[in-house]
Amino acid sequence: MTITHDLLVWFSKSFGLFYLIGLSLIVLAYAYWPANQKPFEHAANAILDDDDKPYRG
Repeated sequence: MTITHDLLVWFSKSFGLFYLIGLSLIVLAYAYWPANQKPFEHAANAILDDDDKPYRG
């Protein structure tokens, strides 16, 4: 079996597709993992903290 350009292109496209799907699933699992809820909520509400107010000299 000879390795042709078409075979390499097919392999790289297939590997890239499955790699990105797997990486997306890992990121989604991390984002929705119940133990990670508190840090994400803190980051979402950090902009709304009362500590950040304009300076009123």
